[in-house]
Amino acid sequence: MPGTTREQNSRGEIDARIPLVRRVTCFGMAVNVAIAAAKAAAGFAFSSQALVADAVHSASDLVTDLAVLFSVRYWVAPADDDHPYGHGKIEALVTLFISVALVFAAWELARNAVVSLLRGGAESLPGALAFAVALASIVLKEALFVVTRSAARKAKSTALEANAWHHRSDALSSIPVAAAVAVVWLFPSLWWVDAAGALVVSAFVAHVAWKLAHPALQVMTDAQIADKAAAVAAVAAAVPGVKGVHKARARRYGSQFQADIHVQVDGSLPVAEGHGIGHAVKEAVVGAGLDVEDIVVHIEPWRGEA
Repeated sequence: MPGTTREQNSRGEIDARIPLVRRVTCFGMAVNVAIAAAKAAAGFAFSSQALVADAVHSASDLVTDLAVLFSVRYWVAPADDDHPYGHGKIEALVTLFISVALVFAAWELARNAVVSLLRGGAESLPGALAFAVALASIVLKEALFVVTRSAARKAKSTALEANAWHHRSDALSSIPVAAAVAVVWLFPSLWWVDAAGALVVSAFVAHVAWKLAHPALQVMTDAQIADKAAAVAAVAAAVPGVKGVHKARARRYGSQFQADIHVQVDGSLPVAEGHGIGHAVKEAVVGAGLDVEDIVVHIEPWRGEA
């Protein structure tokens, strides 16, 4: 049966996503360990607040990597008796966890930077090695972002995409760190620039946290996805036998979407024919490449109004 084939294809796609997400995440963890260790060593050796702050940011990636690694098998699981709508919201929860981890990292970075500025002075100054570590971090984390985002789009995973942007935030946050280290290295009297660089990093991290949290909150609150609802309505309206459509709604559920729509058909049609049109609408929407996993179609009699 066609429905059985579609379910088998969907199951195969789910099975393929798990090793892809895990493989990319494990690679990212290995890179993060190396980068965080190098930043921390150089930061403490040269008393660089900005570099130590960046090391904390890199270390926070390990927490989010672990969250993605151990939860992917749950959010890709198909619907069951206990969860008839699937497990997609688990992915949104993981994304929110990543966002919260970033907020705590931003707070700790900012607090340490402010304490350093209030204390004044610096015990020692960053050197060429600290600057080299910051530059290497920019290159490695940007490469990790590209690899992880590519895998996220193949797996259609919002959590993996969030983790990719976490890598990008680390790459970008290392730019002011490298600049701060270079300034203090070349102009020791400007010691405060190092702590100021850490403050810039903390602000950037907090901003990234919100960018990741906002779409996840939309999933958790079943926010309307207007452009997706409009696309669903357009596909439904083109199905033979459909006289009109209204009340189209769509929401994101994990990496897919769920929708519902009211479809109007000729009121004189037998119930079986109207039911058949409803099935045709569902088949058309699910097969239209809109990433709509399921749609509920409500049939109404056509009375001549839009």
